Amino acid sequence: MPLAAQALPLADFVKPKIEYNELAPLLAVFGAACVGVLAEAFVPRYVRHLVQLAIALIGVAAAGAWTILLMNDKKELLAAQGAISVDGPALFTWITLLALTLVSILLFAERSVDGGLSAFAGQAAAVPGSEAEREGTALKVEHTEVFPLTLFAVGGMMLFASANDLLVLFVALEVFSLPLYLLCGLARRRRLISQEAAMKYFLLGAFASAFLLYGIALLYGYAGTMSLGGISDALATKTGGDAILLAGTGLIGVGLLFKVGAVPFHSWTPDVYQGAPTPVTGFMAACTKIAAFIGLMRVFYVALGGSRWDWAPLMWVVAILTMVVGSIVALTQTDVKRMLAYSSIAHAGFLLTAFVGLSQAGSGVTHGITSTQAVLFYLVCYGFPTVGAFALVTLVRDAGGEATHLSRWAGLGKKSPLLAGIFAFFLLGFAGIPLTAGFTGKWAVFTAAWTGGAWPLVVVAVLCSLVAAFFYVRVIVLMFFSDLPADAPDVALPGWQTTTAVALGLAATVVLGIVPGPVLDLAARAGEFIR
Repeated sequence: MPLAAQALPLADFVKPKIEYNELAPLLAVFGAACVGVLAEAFVPRYVRHLVQLAIALIGVAAAGAWTILLMNDKKELLAAQGAISVDGPALFTWITLLALTLVSILLFAERSVDGGLSAFAGQAAAVPGSEAEREGTALKVEHTEVFPLTLFAVGGMMLFASANDLLVLFVALEVFSLPLYLLCGLARRRRLISQEAAMKYFLLGAFASAFLLYGIALLYGYAGTMSLGGISDALATKTGGDAILLAGTGLIGVGLLFKVGAVPFHSWTPDVYQGAPTPVTGFMAACTKIAAFIGLMRVFYVALGGSRWDWAPLMWVVAILTMVVGSIVALTQTDVKRMLAYSSIAHAGFLLTAFVGLSQAGSGVTHGITSTQAVLFYLVCYGFPTVGAFALVTLVRDAGGEATHLSRWAGLGKKSPLLAGIFAFFLLGFAGIPLTAGFTGKWAVFTAAWTGGAWPLVVVAVLCSLVAAFFYVRVIVLMFFSDLPADAPDVALPGWQTTTAVALGLAATVVLGIVPGPVLDLAARAGEFIR
């Protein structure tokens, strides 16, 4: 009988089980993003900005409310056929990302700072300096696509932080990276440097994604599965294949450390932070680092925890390099945004101390603060002041737009004591001065690292913190103890959106520095990653 005529046995088809209730926050964000795309196509231009802003705020608020309900339910599971972890760290990360996204969306919507225009170019396709660009500016044309792009980005970040499957991890990485590449190139002012930043970010991000994908392929070849738990089981039972395991671990580490902004994969950070629209820079600095760190910890703790003695020494080196390079190179910066970029690199090194600390403790600690708790808390302490600091950067302006060169900030404390004072407080928080969120955050990660046996890293981190404090204090001295030049930049009057972002950042810096207990307890209740 011909092969084609043979009756093939019918396999039993099992309907996949999707936990829609537990995945509702993700669905709300992606659903709002899709509605935003439709609104961009059908809503009249004169009301599109308001409609897009409403869709974005409602989508993020709904996702946040549902996440709070899930956190109160305290139900942990592997959803979507085991591809997505809905556990304590994931939910804590989701609510943090959504809160920071809500603040960032307000900054995206700010119009009063730059003469009734947002920070985004009217026509991204228009050649910088062309007649088309001038016409778009005169007509106050706006890129309202930034709102659905932001929703796609934060949805990808949420999925990335909760991915329990390497393929889902890669898809989530691309979902949140591609919108960021676009957002970085949409600055209304200084278009060329913005487009250059977007191109650098795209090219380097593509290389990092290729490393990650190749590492995923090697780990799949080693374990025969892309599930993080399955890879962990293969490590416990399989003998041989160490070369392919080490190669896959190294390549995945490159891809993830690139997103974290760790040395030596940090070269994109200062250029992109400087060139991107400042509201986008604040959004990236806070949210991308949160998602990347939780994704990094989930992969290395859940899937590769059994081989920690192989990858931990390299992570020690990366952590030390990140802290040293971030702190020392920041001393040479003459641009506020580049200085904050290298500051974020140094903060990534501080976070890596806690990350390495738990690996030295084996299966974790039984008392005191754990690395997962410390990292979750630190990311909150870092995220809100970062968005607030970049919101203040948007207010110091001259004829060419934002005045970000440090020389232009000389004497700013005499021209605008309130702005300079709040910015100085943010810098003191980044430096880890007591009674600020930065101090309690560093105490948490250093304690976790010391408990895990990584005390040499803590010593290096404390020394680097002292170096970092110097360039923070240098800016404060420049603002308050320098003469105000005759051509000093103006300080724009912020709208309610920027005021809200700054106020929330200031409140978080104060409250988490004085009363850190509730958030620390919330991070402790988040527990550890499930598998």
